[in-house]
Amino acid sequence: MIKSRPIYENFRIDPAGRAHLLVADFFPLPEDVQQGFEVWVVHVVAPGIQAQESSPRAFRSAADLLATLASRLARESVGLRLYALGTEPFLWDVNNIARAAGLGNGEIFLKQAGSLKRRVYCSHCKTMNEDVSKSIVKCRGCGANLFVRDHFSRRLAAFMGVAVDAEVPGEIPQAEVIYP
Repeated sequence: MIKSRPIYENFRIDPAGRAHLLVADFFPLPEDVQQGFEVWVVHVVAPGIQAQESSPRAFRSAADLLATLASRLARESVGLRLYALGTEPFLWDVNNIARAAGLGNGEIFLKQAGSLKRRVYCSHCKTMNEDVSKSIVKCRGCGANLFVRDHFSRRLAAFMGVAVDAEVPGEIPQAEVIYP
């Protein structure tokens, strides 16, 4: 087991919390997950359809949700518990925003759900490559063929990508789909 690889615990509510905010990058959520939480989700509501009062707060994109979360956490008081449910890049973006706002280990709960596609950081040009499903990806920044290592950087919220043909330029193995 790679030590940098995150391990996620079962999803549970922390009874010590004063308030509970659940953010997710997908919709709909299972009904039982929503009980006891203020819920924010990435979900595009069709034009002309009103969101109901009991519905989760919907955001058009993960970027909109994350920006609102940063603003909310900057004003929040002690006792909030933050729960994130979604893809790994989303979880760690939420985690990094929460850490910057001063939340600690016992106040942030992460649970991976949905696609296993990865965010890959190019160690050569520092470009983030999103939604990577293969073991080798062409960097959209510098064009290098990157081998996706199983090393995860919590700070960068990404897996590391290194040139696959560094030893023998041009010798690139067949890429495999391994992150559906």
